[in-house]
Amino acid sequence: MTSPRPPWPPGVESYDYALFGEVEKRPLSPIRKVIGRRLSASWTHVPHVAHFDEVDLAALEALRARLKPEAEARGSKLTLLPFILKAAALALKEHPEVNSSLDDAAENLILKKYVHIGFATDTPIGLVVPVVKDVDQRSVLELAGAIAALAEKARAGRLALTDVEGGSFTVSNLGPLGGTGFTPTISAPEVAILGVARAGPKVVELDGRFVSRSMLPIVLVYDHRAIDGALAGRFVQSLRGHLTEPERLCS
Repeated sequence: MTSPRPPWPPGVESYDYALFGEVEKRPLSPIRKVIGRRLSASWTHVPHVAHFDEVDLAALEALRARLKPEAEARGSKLTLLPFILKAAALALKEHPEVNSSLDDAAENLILKKYVHIGFATDTPIGLVVPVVKDVDQRSVLELAGAIAALAEKARAGRLALTDVEGGSFTVSNLGPLGGTGFTPTISAPEVAILGVARAGPKVVELDGRFVSRSMLPIVLVYDHRAIDGALAGRFVQSLRGHLTEPERLCS
């Protein structure tokens, strides 16, 4: 049986892993250090709770196929993300407590009248979160263009401060890499984040029959100081409704 690693002696902040074999020491990038500090602070100070659900994508995929030619004519690739941002914006307007922040003393809830949604983007220097402003006031096709432009700036390392500040909610979409589910860490001082995993076929009951549908796993992770389970459930129910009846996203 392998012996457990001995505890670090008092005052020692690292361990000599080379005692057991060859190692390589790779310094963390500056952005990785910043991400680490922020996520550690969020996890330490924010009580995270996760609410899981699934979305039937049949109607949404049909709408996306219909809108793809127009999106391509505009020079945009129409993924699921613009629909998810738009649905989240509508749900946030219906449940404004989720579109909020706690003040420094955690005694007041700051309800935001604007809807600026960040989306986590993988780049060569690490994870960054560009923010799409006024999501509730933009069409799905406009959102597709804004997302593409910000993602390209992020990958090229050309994001300005104004491109990453002011977010009121965040979506972390792992797409084809997303597995069956995950729990993202809240980007404090926001009070919630939506995680989107990989869609896949699943047998479900529909009108008394068992059929195969493409189902999208989602999770709302929320700050329990600001949001209780009932509100989280209503928000996710609203979000799911907008995605399963997507025509309302284009109205």
